[in-house]
Amino acid sequence: MKNKVSARGEVCHKLIEKIVKERHKELDVLKMESKEILQNQKKKIEAIIGKINEEIKNATKLQKVKNIIEIQKFGYIQEELDVILYTLPGFYECQIDEKDLQIYFGFIEKPYENKVTFIEKKKTSSEVGETAKPKVPTVSCVIDTGFPTNETNESRLYGLAVTNDMKLWVLGSNMELKLFDFKGNLHRTMTNKCEGVHICIQNGHIVFSDTLKNTVKRISENDTVTKLFTTGTWQPYGITATASGDLLTCLLKDYQSKVVRYSSTGTVLQEIQYDSQCQPLYNIALYVAENVNGDIVVTDYKTKKLIAVDRFGIFRYSYSGKNKDFDICSVATDSVGNVFITDYEGDKVHLLDGDGHFLRYIVPDEGLSRPRAVSIIDDELCVGECKTGLVKRIKIY
Repeated sequence: MKNKVSARGEVCHKLIEKIVKERHKELDVLKMESKEILQNQKKKIEAIIGKINEEIKNATKLQKVKNIIEIQKFGYIQEELDVILYTLPGFYECQIDEKDLQIYFGFIEKPYENKVTFIEKKKTSSEVGETAKPKVPTVSCVIDTGFPTNETNESRLYGLAVTNDMKLWVLGSNMELKLFDFKGNLHRTMTNKCEGVHICIQNGHIVFSDTLKNTVKRISENDTVTKLFTTGTWQPYGITATASGDLLTCLLKDYQSKVVRYSSTGTVLQEIQYDSQCQPLYNIALYVAENVNGDIVVTDYKTKKLIAVDRFGIFRYSYSGKNKDFDICSVATDSVGNVFITDYEGDKVHLLDGDGHFLRYIVPDEGLSRPRAVSIIDDELCVGECKTGLVKRIKIY
């Protein structure tokens, strides 16, 4: 690992040396150009000085002549002289922020547990035949969150997040947060006084994006809201907790988007904004999730695409649906690396494998109505219907 860090350091040193050589070349070119300009200016000034000296001689001669007619004929030469205020080249140092430098250099990913089963029960041929065919998704649980309808857009349910103790936090249009179990029992209700529709669970606490105040906040057990960190001039949207305990947040400013990895204390660890050709990866990054292989998957509201990059921010693949009516919304991943995308207008969920290949649509017999929020619990799907306010737990395997 240290060898990799050292190699990264060598790459950075070579890049700096390359930049220094380029600046030296620029200065050499400017030196030649400046010398030529100054020499031309010198010749022009010397020529004008010569003419002025000639006129001075003529004026001196006329002082000795008392011929009025000759004096009246005398007139000085008026020649326009262009004065060039020429500044010498200068080098202006850009202040290097140590935090920014650390972002571009790279970060150390913390180790995390990933359970792998090495010994599995051998399946019979009949069992293999059954599992080869995808099962019809079935709804095992329906929770009516009871959120009122938003008069502006007729929305009820915005976000959801599953807790470690198998409960479900849901965020509604009236900015209320409710905690349900999967029997539909309501355990807690609290008012979210901040503007934000994106929530996640980090270390057992609710974390959400406050888009009005450009902050990420946490709600403690006693319903106290505390500020984790600010996002500067960027508005935070989609947010998720990673396996290593960091936070990935979608940020938006002036029609630019990026995904930033923050530590639990708010230190910027990584910024993902451009591809290898220095082109923007995102237009309006809305929701984000981390896959089990470290991939970062983001839904883009404007381009209607899912964009996946690896843990280092290098582009892997994109998915734009199977038809033109794909209305991408939120995203989640399961323990084997599958990707689930809610299709809001299409009333279904798109299932992809870990490499972005389409597998199938997920639509239970009961159907889905404007699915927005999505989460995974024990490899079952939890889908929040925006306009009905219902949460459906769906068995897909």
